[in-house]
This record gives sequence, structure tokens and C-alpha cells, in this order.
Amino acid sequence: MINLIFASMQQQRKAYLYAITTIFFWATVGSAFKLSLRHLNYVQLVFYASFVSLCVIGLVLILQRQTGLLRILNGKDIAYSALLGFFNPFIYYLVLLKAYSILQAQEAVALNYTWPVLLVLLSIPMLRQPIGWKSILAICISFFGTFIIATRGHILDFRLTNPLGVGLALVSAGIWAFYWILNVKDKREEVSKLFLNFVFGFIYILIYTQATGNFVIPDLKGFLGVTYIGFFEMGFTFIFWLKALKFSSTTAKVTNLIYIAPFLSLLIVSFVVGEKIMISTLTGLVFIVSGIIMQQYSRTK
Repeated sequence: MINLIFASMQQQRKAYLYAITTIFFWATVGSAFKLSLRHLNYVQLVFYASFVSLCVIGLVLILQRQTGLLRILNGKDIAYSALLGFFNPFIYYLVLLKAYSILQAQEAVALNYTWPVLLVLLSIPMLRQPIGWKSILAICISFFGTFIIATRGHILDFRLTNPLGVGLALVSAGIWAFYWILNVKDKREEVSKLFLNFVFGFIYILIYTQATGNFVIPDLKGFLGVTYIGFFEMGFTFIFWLKALKFSSTTAKVTNLIYIAPFLSLLIVSFVVGEKIMISTLTGLVFIVSGIIMQQYSRTK
């Protein structure tokens, strides 16, 4: 009995280690996006980062000896990966990084974090999930937070400070929520299907980069930026997060830690990018996260 308890504690420690590592790197990518965009435009950044992440996920697939899973795929699996790859990494990161190129990093970070709210809204028609009044209230609270950020605190003026950037950030959150629902419906092994998704995503961004005349050789700082993003935003962190969920006794023990990420991200943006964090950004983010927590709590009742 004691050995079982000790083994369980060891497993949970692994889960926390993987989860905290993932959350830390997720919190750094907003700053990495903004700094890398000083050396490459958003199309070039998606192109090179997608290539790096494709190599990383492919290496993981080889080390886990799961390449055989690719040989048993049928036409339906390949077509579905072509669809998923269109949304992530292709469209999602193009829209997200365009938003980062327009907005301050702190605003893009906070607004993109509305994806769990949009996930609930999309789940109503796509997964036929009912919604109660508590969930509706939680969604309103989160969207009030986005309004605070979008107006930079001037909520009575009803004037968006950067409507295009705000719109793109919210659209990227919606794309991610839509992709997440499609991904949940795909019951294939995670790493192999992610690899195939990125194969198609990279093909799309390769064609788009060439068609728009955006192909350039990055300088050293640009190269370091896309390498970091490819490794820790699109690559290893996703696999680490899967391991955290696998080792944890309950998903709640690790998923609840994710609420630290946006606030840690703002702290890193302040120190690394040099942005002065606005009261409106912090206040809006508190409303967004409060709504998300309230929404999840209401669904567990």
C-alpha cells in the first residue's frame, strides 16, 4: 500500500514538473513573438518557426518509435490532417502574429487568452453542449475584460484604440478554439497526428510565403527567435503538456495551473520587451480569467 502511494506521489511530481515547464515556456512566447517580429515579418516568422517545429515533432516521433503509425493512415486520416494543418499552424499563426505585429505584446497576450470563452460558444453548435445562465454570465464577464483591454480602460468612450489588431487577436482565439474542437474529435495518437498536421501546415505556409514574395534568409537574431518559437511554442511544450496530463492523477491538478500563464507572460513582457504594463491590460485580464474560472466551475456543478 505504501509503495503504491509513493509511486502515485512520484507520478504526480512528474506531472507538476512537466506542467510547470510547459506553462513557463508558454508564458515566454508572447515576448519571443514580439522580439522576433523586429527581425522578420509575421509571414516569415510563421514559415521558419513551422519548419523548426516540424523537425522537432518529427524527431520526437522517431525517438518514440512511432513512425510506423504514419504507414497505417488511410485517406480519411490524411484528409483530416490536411484540414487541421490548415487551421494550425497555417491560419492560426498567420492571424495571431499579424495581431502581434500591430498590438503591444501585452494586449495580444491578454486578448488571445479569450479562446476558452470562444470554445464554450463554439461547443454549443458543434458539440451540442447546453449552456446555463451561469455560463452566460461568465462569458459576459470575460468579454467585459476584452472590452477594457480594447479601449485601454476608456470604456465610456466606446472607442477601440486599435480595432484591426483587436479583431485579429480575437479571431486567432476563435480559430484556436475551433481547431481544438476538431482536434478533440480526432482519436488518433497525438504526436503522429500533430506531425502530419504540421506537414500540411508547412506546405501551406511554404506556398503562401513564395506566392507573396516573403522568402528571406533571417539574420542571427531572427534565426534564434524562430528556433525558440519552433521549439517551445509549437514543438516540445505540446508534448510536455500531454505528459503532464498523462502522469497527473486528475486533469484538474495540472490544468488549474494554466491560469498562472497569462500573468507570468505580462511580467516577462515587461522585463524582456520593455513594455510598461497598463492598468487596463491587467484589469481586463483579471476579468477574462475570472470569467473562465467561473465558467469551468459552473460546468462541474
